[in-house]
Amino acid sequence: MLDFLKNVFSSGPATDYKALLEAGAVIVDVRSAGEFKQGHIKGSVNIPLDQIGTKIAFLQGKNVPVITVCRSGNRSGAAAGVLKNNGIEVYNGGAWDTLNAQI
Repeated sequence: MLDFLKNVFSSGPATDYKALLEAGAVIVDVRSAGEFKQGHIKGSVNIPLDQIGTKIAFLQGKNVPVITVCRSGNRSGAAAGVLKNNGIEVYNGGAWDTLNAQI
């Protein structure tokens, strides 16, 4: 029964974040600068959510997938929506510490 419910409510196959990173993806942490300083994924770039719209050209210029992260997944989801609407291949990595443990 649990597998059935997972299949019904699943948003699709799990994202292979390791493979994305190996292919050159960049992790964008959309938390505030203060939150970022308290801990972050090594090599990630800090672009707070309220500034994400001003960095579209910068991210498009990288020409690689973007993985957004934050504290819980809410802000990274909002940022992913903005980036996707601007033609950027983007994945919501959710909470930075959870993703960090996976990669």
